[in-house]
Amino acid sequence: MSEAPVFELDSFPADADLAPLWFVAWGAPLRPGYAEILHRSLCHATAGVDARLIGFVNVAWDGGAHAFLLDTTVHPEFRRRGIATALVRLVTAAARARGAEWLHVDYEPHLEGFYRGCGFGSTKAGLVRLIPSAAP
Repeated sequence: MSEAPVFELDSFPADADLAPLWFVAWGAPLRPGYAEILHRSLCHATAGVDARLIGFVNVAWDGGAHAFLLDTTVHPEFRRRGIATALVRLVTAAARARGAEWLHVDYEPHLEGFYRGCGFGSTKAGLVRLIPSAAP
C-alpha cells in the first residue's frame, strides 16, 4: 500500500514531472513551458506519493482581488480519496492569505457537487471560445 500523500504549496514542478500526470488525467500532452506559468501564478499545490506526482492545482490571478482556480488534477488511480479537496483547500487558504478577495472556478456540470463541497457557490458567467473547435 502507498504511503499517505504529501501536499506541497508552491513546489514548482518541472514540466517533466507534471507531464505524466497531465497526460493520464487529461488525455492530452502538457503544453511545453507550463512550469513557467507557475512563476506568474498566485499559488499552486501538488500532491505526491512515493516520489510520484499524483495531484496538482494552480491559482492564476489578476494581481489584485480576483484569483482563478485552474487545472485541478488527480491521477485516476488516486481519485475519490479526498486529494483534490485537500489541494483546493490548500490553495484557497493560500490565496486568501496572499490578499485575494475572490476565488473563481469554471467547471463542467458533473463537477458541481465537488466544487460546492469545496465551498464554491454558483454564479452566472460568460465564455467565448477563442480557438476553433477541432470537431467538424
